[in-house]
Amino acid sequence: MAPKGQEVLDPFGFPLLNTLILLCSGTTVTWAHHSLIHGDREGLKLGLLLTVLLGILFSGIQAYEYMHAPFAFKLANGGTIYGSTFFMATGFHGFHVIVGTIFLTICLIRAYKGDFTPKQHFGFEAAAWYWHFVDVVWLFLFVSIYVWGGWGAPHAGDRTWAR
Repeated sequence: MAPKGQEVLDPFGFPLLNTLILLCSGTTVTWAHHSLIHGDREGLKLGLLLTVLLGILFSGIQAYEYMHAPFAFKLANGGTIYGSTFFMATGFHGFHVIVGTIFLTICLIRAYKGDFTPKQHFGFEAAAWYWHFVDVVWLFLFVSIYVWGGWGAPHAGDRTWAR
């Protein structure tokens, strides 16, 4: 939990938006997979493209959030254990989102080359499973870091607590 008086990010702002983005990306990668299995190559390509774009959008919003966080990463700079935990946990997850986005981009390139068939597509299936795992981990981080971790602390930008 954040120390008393320590500002945290509002979990129902950008963090919730990022949660919805990742949930949508899980839907688009599933759509791509079903399209592939049913021989719909255009659905495969569009679903993968949307998933990659949503992954990039998630990473961009996460970077913006880091730049505007009301707490520091390092304890020596007036930071707290909450800030250190926040940046380590979400940063590690963000790294995996970037890896997954690269993985899915390679699958998209391969889809355009016609490398996947309804029977032969293990590389794509592995990427999809990885992406779903990243989604589930984010749900845990959203609840534990943003909601529970900041419970009762004032939100950055919300100055009503100071009156």
